[in-house]
Amino acid sequence: MKKFAMVAIAVAGLSLAGCQTTDWGSKQTIGTGVGAVAGGLAGSQVGGGSGRLWATGAGVLLGALVGSEVGSSLDRADRMYMSQAQSGAHNARIGETISWNNPESGHSGSYTPTRDGTSSSGSYCREYQQTIMVGGQKETAYGTACQQPDGSWEIVN
Repeated sequence: MKKFAMVAIAVAGLSLAGCQTTDWGSKQTIGTGVGAVAGGLAGSQVGGGSGRLWATGAGVLLGALVGSEVGSSLDRADRMYMSQAQSGAHNARIGETISWNNPESGHSGSYTPTRDGTSSSGSYCREYQQTIMVGGQKETAYGTACQQPDGSWEIVN
């Protein structure tokens, strides 16, 4: 029953995100989806029992809203600068901040690896903090990326 409720909340959050009647670009749609998933994951770590369920639902909705706003504002060049900084953070020392800035849009951000270790499957992983400044609004997120056998990195949460 708990799994069903969590899935229902996630679907409801994504469905609400789809109720917008204007023509969303793919950036905003992707931002909404990624924000909903990240918010749901963050919310699921709070509390226990029915409190955790409510926190997950609130995380999905809040994440969708924030992701939509950030996604609508980032253009292709912003994402390129972000990607380069993220790649740099995979090889940076723990605590070293790798920043990016798009002088054309004025958007900026940074990645800071905060901890590294090994996953249960033996992959090398790094936790990091990501900050994005868009339109004077600062958004911060935390996540983990693990190195794959081919050397690429996969965001795991």
